[in-house]
Amino acid sequence: MRLPALPPFDPDAVPTSITLARSGRALRLAWDDGVAATLSAEALRQGCRCAWCTRDRIENRFPAVFEAVAVTTVEPMGGYALHLGFSDGHARGIYPFVYLRDLARAPASGSAPKAA
Repeated sequence: MRLPALPPFDPDAVPTSITLARSGRALRLAWDDGVAATLSAEALRQGCRCAWCTRDRIENRFPAVFEAVAVTTVEPMGGYALHLGFSDGHARGIYPFVYLRDLARAPASGSAPKAA
């Protein structure tokens, strides 16, 4: 078996620092290329792409807002992502570093998490 020459993810997407605010209401990330962002817990919860949240969106049952939600757990996931848990009990979200970097670079929009 031959291993791929490059890792199966973008190594430049791995943040150099990840800091959860004491309140849990924001997650600050920084990358080697100078991009840094503070993503709100509400925006991250809104942007969850797990199967449960995807199904709820399809069935029009996904909440429009997650007022006062906080990030309660941040765990590394296989070197390519973060597993986030939230104060509303949701703990199925896996946030690949590429996705988090894209969120940090994206202009604010109503449908995706916003850099705060």
